[in-house]
Amino acid sequence: MGRRSRKRGGSPSPLDPAERMVRPGDRTAPARPRPGGTSRRARLDEAPQPPWAPVPLTEGAILIGMLLLILGIVGDRSNRVLLIGFGLALVTLATVELSLREHLAGYRSHSSLLAGCAALVAAVPVVVLVPGTAKAVVLIVVAVVFLLVFRFLRDLFRGRSGGMSWRS
Repeated sequence: MGRRSRKRGGSPSPLDPAERMVRPGDRTAPARPRPGGTSRRARLDEAPQPPWAPVPLTEGAILIGMLLLILGIVGDRSNRVLLIGFGLALVTLATVELSLREHLAGYRSHSSLLAGCAALVAAVPVVVLVPGTAKAVVLIVVAVVFLLVFRFLRDLFRGRSGGMSWRS
């Protein structure tokens, strides 16, 4: 099929750009403002500041963790497991801290990530303390904890963000 012709020039549309109809594939359409004045799009100036605000502690921890991971992967074999373990722990802790801070402030929703971390924390003791636990039991524990925590975090975010269940 050929191109559809469009009107060029002339008078602008009588509708305000915020009131025009948004098509599914239209990425240039502005986000519609919510009744409470917040939009689905989180702005950088709304980001919650940590208590150590001028010091980039979280970003530094992620950077150091990534460097430890790289050193563990390309370094000698003697310290490989230790470096990779500390690198993963540091990156994970910093990421969870940032996600929890943003989620609790109503800035961005991280319900899935935080619920997955809670499910992992609940599954590790089951596997370690009860040797020989069937995989099905561990999966049931993980699924139940994930769903309960996800629901709780989603409701908590909805209350803190002005009624939105997610925000990007």
